[in-house]
Amino acid sequence: MPESALKPAAGRAEFESIVRLENVQKYFGAVQALRDVNLRIGRNEIVGLIGDNGAGKSTLIKVMTGVMPPSSGRIFVRDREIDLSDYSVRMAHDLSIETVYQDRSLADKQPLWRNFFVGRQITNRFGFINIKEEKRIADQILKGAIGFRSSGITVDSTVANLSGGERQGIAIGRAMHYDADLIILDEPTVALAVAEVRKVLDFVRRIKESGRACIYIEHNLAHVHEVADRLVILDRGNVV
Repeated sequence: MPESALKPAAGRAEFESIVRLENVQKYFGAVQALRDVNLRIGRNEIVGLIGDNGAGKSTLIKVMTGVMPPSSGRIFVRDREIDLSDYSVRMAHDLSIETVYQDRSLADKQPLWRNFFVGRQITNRFGFINIKEEKRIADQILKGAIGFRSSGITVDSTVANLSGGERQGIAIGRAMHYDADLIILDEPTVALAVAEVRKVLDFVRRIKESGRACIYIEHNLAHVHEVADRLVILDRGNVV
């Protein structure tokens, strides 16, 4: 973890929250997308983030994960303040914050083992990709973190042959493998059949069971209510 990204803490070894936002605002020209947002994400909890289109959910997540800086405000990771001038998506990854987007997280024509290690390949001492080791670890993720036991899904299966729910499971399992303390799910049940929704909700529960936290962005209140410990409602950039 890059310590240079964090300003010195007040002196407590044990952190109380994974991410905390204080008075965060975001402007796009004259349009204010976020208005004095205060938000705390604790350990081992599922937080449902809900709101209409245009409420500011996407902007909030982009600010939280380093895609764009806030116009003002403060962000803390594990109770230590982030230097926003250095904050980036890569730094968010290094700080164990991962985002799983709807359909943009996986390569359809590639086998599962390659999808697990995109941009994070395991190499041998000669600098070549260690395919055997990547497949071994991918198999552990499938059977352990995700819980795929069917012989019909192996590390050599392509993403294109998976159902929508199974694809979300792969993306979630990948985030868990990289020791993410906070996994952000961007509407993971969009356009899924009822049976597939059940699979995804089970995967969401596994996040908490593994000791991690989750922000679950969703329009369907029934889905998020089933798994969330609490709800955060955004309305025109305000937490209400």
